[in-house]
Amino acid sequence: MRPWIAAVLSVGVATGVWADDQKKAKDDPSQIGSRDVGKGLNIYSLEKEMALGKQLAEEVTRQAKVQNDPLVSEYVNRVCQSLARTSDAKVPITCQLIEGESPNAFALPGGFIFVYTGLIKLAGEEDELAAAIAHEIAHVAARHMTKQATKSTLVNAASIPIGILLGGGLGGYAARQGMGAAIPAAFLHFTRADETEADYLGVQYMYAAGYDPDGAISIFEKLQSLQRKEPGTIGKIFSTHPMDADRIQKTEKEIQRILPARSEYVITTSEYRDIRERLMRLEGRRKNDPADGRPTLRVRPGTDPQGGDENDKDARPTIRRRDLIE
Repeated sequence: MRPWIAAVLSVGVATGVWADDQKKAKDDPSQIGSRDVGKGLNIYSLEKEMALGKQLAEEVTRQAKVQNDPLVSEYVNRVCQSLARTSDAKVPITCQLIEGESPNAFALPGGFIFVYTGLIKLAGEEDELAAAIAHEIAHVAARHMTKQATKSTLVNAASIPIGILLGGGLGGYAARQGMGAAIPAAFLHFTRADETEADYLGVQYMYAAGYDPDGAISIFEKLQSLQRKEPGTIGKIFSTHPMDADRIQKTEKEIQRILPARSEYVITTSEYRDIRERLMRLEGRRKNDPADGRPTLRVRPGTDPQGGDENDKDARPTIRRRDLIE
């Protein structure tokens, strides 16, 4: 055998072994943080990706209405950080809340995540919100945004402005193509394979953070129901990755296959109920009287807003207990 042929075969075998090892690691939530789920063809370094994300995030905050209530925004970012610590992301993660009825969240390159207030209204329990955020963190960890940008650059290099190829103008390009808070939509076009991977990794991240992974199924089902009832409202969100029965069933099977059963999971907390109610009061007040700038009273956890005492257990996380099968 000629030497160069042997070398090519050797590289091929090594690559195949590496791919098998990575697949096994991706199926094992105990290896979260030590596996490289973002590996693949990418012309962007992590530093360049973070700089790009910062540029796009600044564009979003200039054009979108950021929800600046300190209690609500701090809470959302805290949930985000809890999930980020149990993820494969290799960049810092930040979450910001923006006002909008769309039950959605989106991630930008470099770890910048935006959550619409409409998502919190739809998510009745904390694990449902965690599922949506974990899904976006998975996009960041797998570097889907810059991988897609890399493919687009390589395929359409002749038609892309030179500034984008040099990494300086992509934010401006996205801004010209988008409107309002949808600025990154033209840039962040995920394939079905990307969405499948984000579903897969996301349930692992929320499981590792202590949440019930079935929260992902619950929020998926709510989105599917809303999609059926109001297709025009959220149709664009799922134009490339519909929230259909196949996607939900696939996630259910993966949860059963790769996530060891636990006796307890966090489903929701009294703090989440307080924050959700506070957000709805803030937005309701703004709609009724936009000029009303009076402070909003926050109900102390464990206290009935009508004056009665709640049962003490409501101040603790809601736990789902499951009997472990020997």
